[in-house]
Amino acid sequence: MKYVVVIGDGMADYPIEELGDKTPLQTAQIPNMDNIAAKGVNGLLKTIPDGMDPGSDVANLSIMGYNPQKYYTGRGPLEAASIGAELEDEDVAFRCNFIFQDQGLLADFNADHISTEESSELVEALNQAFYRYGKFYLGTSYRNLFVCKNEEMDSLESTPPHDVVGEPIKNHLIKPEEDENSHIINRIMYESQDILKDHLINQKRVQEGKKPANMIWLWGQGHRPNMKPFRSQYGIKGATITGVDLIKGLGVYLGLNNINVPGATGYYDTDYCGKAKYALKALKDNDLVFIHVEAPDEAAHAGDLEEKIKAIERIDKRILGKLMDNLPDYNDYSISILPDHPTPISMKTHALDPVPYAMYSTKGSSDDVELYDEESAKSGSHGLSEGYRFIKNLLEYSG
Repeated sequence: MKYVVVIGDGMADYPIEELGDKTPLQTAQIPNMDNIAAKGVNGLLKTIPDGMDPGSDVANLSIMGYNPQKYYTGRGPLEAASIGAELEDEDVAFRCNFIFQDQGLLADFNADHISTEESSELVEALNQAFYRYGKFYLGTSYRNLFVCKNEEMDSLESTPPHDVVGEPIKNHLIKPEEDENSHIINRIMYESQDILKDHLINQKRVQEGKKPANMIWLWGQGHRPNMKPFRSQYGIKGATITGVDLIKGLGVYLGLNNINVPGATGYYDTDYCGKAKYALKALKDNDLVFIHVEAPDEAAHAGDLEEKIKAIERIDKRILGKLMDNLPDYNDYSISILPDHPTPISMKTHALDPVPYAMYSTKGSSDDVELYDEESAKSGSHGLSEGYRFIKNLLEYSG
């Protein structure tokens, strides 16, 4: 049996008046998703446990079969694993965004999607300025990393920058305010403006009409997690395909094979067809492949309804279409589609609601659901499940 799990990041949404009170999933042309729903079984998945923030880290850890309440230690260490930053016991890793601040407001959480090449020079400048505090590591685009040797930093409170776009920076700094470690991290963030504002990279970006990466934002800190390998946990060999360091980091800690796909960017322009092609190839040596697509989430954070619908339709046509055409070559197979969490256009950030999922197996049954969307899934035979039970449900359903 071969398994493919396709994760459309942030794909779920709320009804939108502009769409006649329908969601993007209910509006988009998604014949392959609907086919999986009609031929298979459906349900809702609670990927965010009670009391936890609705981050992609927590949600995808759930989908991959691990209870975040037991295993989650922060987003930073997951991304550290992806970029090869090996953490020691006393190390704390922060996610480091390059942002654009404008008159004290967090105006753009990704600095106009600054390129990795540009970020590399800015990371070098930060290391020259702040070497006494820790080390900055280059990631992908605006997503980078800062590691310090101070385990007390782990207990600080930080805020995802995409949750506070347009709001005053001073209102969302590291807390508790009276903590000396908070002062250190907040000082690094503020002083980064002096390093970045006149950097040649930013001067060029301004000349080109782009937003400068004139400040850093540190958040999502944590220490190295300890998780049982996926193969030991579930008895099958798995792989991941993604353009996002976070998901690759999960793959490293879980012992999954991270398949590098040229053109997998983690943005609108990601190579959808390439992900499907490499997934089919990866199934020759692996039992299960997770395919993660960031584009719907990026569109929703930007409040771009048209682009979100396009991203959903591209997943359906270019990934699921190719998979459905070629998976029969393996005789027995199972395919699933789901978001990790909702990212409603109206909120421009993540929501806590359970997400709809559909799974089809050549050895599985079907229920009465005909369409794949948030409302239809409520009538699915699988009902509501805890997120970390998803893999177990998938294996049991697929025989």
